[in-house]
Amino acid sequence: MKIILSNRSAQPIYEQIKDQIREAILSGELKESDLLPSVRGLARDLKVSVITTTRAFGDLEKEGFVVNVQGKGCYVLPRNKELARENALRQVEEALQTAISAAKNGSITRDEFDSILDILIREEQYESDSGDQ
Repeated sequence: MKIILSNRSAQPIYEQIKDQIREAILSGELKESDLLPSVRGLARDLKVSVITTTRAFGDLEKEGFVVNVQGKGCYVLPRNKELARENALRQVEEALQTAISAAKNGSITRDEFDSILDILIREEQYESDSGDQ
């Protein structure tokens, strides 16, 4: 997992760290029982304060993504299926909003948009069905 920080972002550094770790957990990049980097090690690697990484890890623990085992480190907890579903819904909504804006800018009608979506869904289902044979 690689964490990329932006000094130009309005989002605080600890939130950038927290959000990227959360996303890695929800996407499955980080799996249950994976050990996260140490607070000090991550702070050193990212060239930020230990206070910043401590805050990010603390927030992740409060949100139920990780658990801190005293003297051993911070581990990823089992994924909450409802949180994973919420994350997937959010990603779909964002992607569809981008698609709707592109369609609007390109004067694509609702029928054309629906047709494109139907074709893509059918192709995805066909590929999934073909892979099982």
